[in-house]
Amino acid sequence: MGDARTQVRRRRLVPWAVVGLWLAALVLVGPLAGKFGGVQQNRAVDYLPDGADSTQVARIQDELPGGEATDLVLVYHRDGGLTAADRRAAAGQVAEVRGAYDLTGTPRGIPSEDGTTLMYPVSSTQPGQDEEARDAFVDGVREIADGTGGLSVEVGGPGALGTDMGKVFETIDGTLLLATLGVVTVLLVLIYRSPFLWLVPLTVAGVAAALAMAAGYGMHELFDVTVTGQSGGIMTVLVLGAGTDYALLIVSRYREELRRHERPYDAMRAALRGCGPAVLASSGTVAAGLLCLLAADLNSSSGMGPVGMVGVLSALVAMTTLLPGVLVLLGRRVFWPLVPAYGSTPKARRSLFAAMGTSAARRPAAVLAGGAALLGALALGTLNLTGELKQEDSFTDRPESITAMATLADAYPGRSSRPLTVMAPTDRAGAVLAKARTTKGVADATEGRSGEGWTEISVFATAAPETAGETRTIEALRAGLDDDHGAYVGGLSAQQLDLADSESRDRKVIVPLVLAAVFVILMVLLRSLVAPLLLLAAVVAVWGAALGIGGLVFEPLFGFAGTDPGLGLLSFVFLVALGVDYGIFLMHRMREESLNGAEPEAAALTALRTTGGVIASAGVVLAATFAVLTTLPLVGLVELGFVIAVGVLLDTFLVRTYLVTTASVLLRRWMWWPGRLSKAPRPVPRERQPEPV
Repeated sequence: MGDARTQVRRRRLVPWAVVGLWLAALVLVGPLAGKFGGVQQNRAVDYLPDGADSTQVARIQDELPGGEATDLVLVYHRDGGLTAADRRAAAGQVAEVRGAYDLTGTPRGIPSEDGTTLMYPVSSTQPGQDEEARDAFVDGVREIADGTGGLSVEVGGPGALGTDMGKVFETIDGTLLLATLGVVTVLLVLIYRSPFLWLVPLTVAGVAAALAMAAGYGMHELFDVTVTGQSGGIMTVLVLGAGTDYALLIVSRYREELRRHERPYDAMRAALRGCGPAVLASSGTVAAGLLCLLAADLNSSSGMGPVGMVGVLSALVAMTTLLPGVLVLLGRRVFWPLVPAYGSTPKARRSLFAAMGTSAARRPAAVLAGGAALLGALALGTLNLTGELKQEDSFTDRPESITAMATLADAYPGRSSRPLTVMAPTDRAGAVLAKARTTKGVADATEGRSGEGWTEISVFATAAPETAGETRTIEALRAGLDDDHGAYVGGLSAQQLDLADSESRDRKVIVPLVLAAVFVILMVLLRSLVAPLLLLAAVVAVWGAALGIGGLVFEPLFGFAGTDPGLGLLSFVFLVALGVDYGIFLMHRMREESLNGAEPEAAALTALRTTGGVIASAGVVLAATFAVLTTLPLVGLVELGFVIAVGVLLDTFLVRTYLVTTASVLLRRWMWWPGRLSKAPRPVPRERQPEPV
């Protein structure tokens, strides 16, 4: 009797203790979560690879007198040609800028050959590395530079581009959080068909997001992990998307167990035992895949790895502790009006996934071949992917800095409006300057600031920014200014070139790492070599097909002029890690049925029938959360969100439902080779009957 009372008391106290611990944790991590946005870094050097020339240039510039320079270009333009009054107005405004701010040097106007445009490059070290001071400087110059009577004035240059980019990233966290919460709320209401139940996983997901932000802030402070606006936004999507997926699986299994157990506590224990390994393996694959990004040369990618990992692990911890505790305390009534009564059986109804599984099992070879052919055909769309995205095309709505760049490109076809920056040792600056001026593709080169043993040289190419001609000029400069000169070539265009080179290197290193890490986890979970290989082949095929669909719509439908260099790597990591999730849910249930004695075909169809609805719901939620990225004004994030959302839907409704199921039916027990499930069960010996007398 005493033991029974102790167990009853424990059933009552454990959920309260779990919820109480979480409330105490929220009090502690809440202030830290609020600081997460403040540590996000969006300067170019925060994205660049550590060993690149352009990174060295950016770091040396920080050490020059006045620190980092903010370079702007005031662009005055009139279609019919500038008038004398226009030139006087431009000179007066530039003088006003010089009087209001501490500029380096005296701005000199450079007219275009056709007389329609006049540009004034201006630079100031006053803001330094302070982004708020830089933004105030850019906004102040824009207030002074004003055109009237048909004279247009635009403020461009690297400083203005940084300000415009920063304003976009400032809105990402809030926009993403609100939009994702809205999408998840609508989907959970439709899935659960309950006025109360949807609030529980959504609230727990919000708690997980706060925990992830606090952990992200802690990693930045303790381990100097790079946190960018991009990684912070994706972490929010991961927490809400993956956390809701785990909640759907746990709640679905809990509903089943409530019909078998009288007490909610016992039902939740059974539910966690049943689906816990799948949830742990699922989060483990995502975390392992993201951690592989630590091997990336690109700062932004290597920082995204641990930031994304803490997001997934925060979702896992919250959904396996806080969510069960709250559900147990609320009892069966949280499912109202569809309350699962003890001892009841669910209402029999025709299952869509049972019908799909039955149709696939009739002709599994034909279904598998047809699905594989469809994915292969879609993957051919990758041939239509356009070239690398230029900075001027990286916004869905062009800000002022980009339109200024376009005006300069039209007005100065023989001279780049965006200088390359060469940092040379001061004792060799004269030789470097002379070498730069004689380099093929260089229009002009001028010497700038000196300090700390370095001299800054601005080099203007004859080709437009981010063109093949300018790339050849950068490569020629780097080849000519070899170790004898000890100079580095940087600037915005050189940064874009280094970013693309690093992305190419990272794909070759990280893709095999991700595949190996995920394969090991699947092998341990499924006790097989064949099943993990099948799942990996499926998700890689989905990745190729999703990229192919992107190639078919990005330019013709969306009007994008290029593809973000990081799209291939990031979409691969997320689609492989997240896509394997659903394979784990399906295969784990299939293995469970096989262990209970079901024949291979029956185990596959039962697993699809019992998990198909949950996987479909989870897939729709995850796809919708990543689709929220398509509402942001950055082309790179729009492309990433589109490819991942399409890939998740393909994985959910084609690959898991048809291809993995039919492959399991065809492979039968070979699916579990070399595990014990791959061996046919031994026949039970019958007792020998006595001979009749």
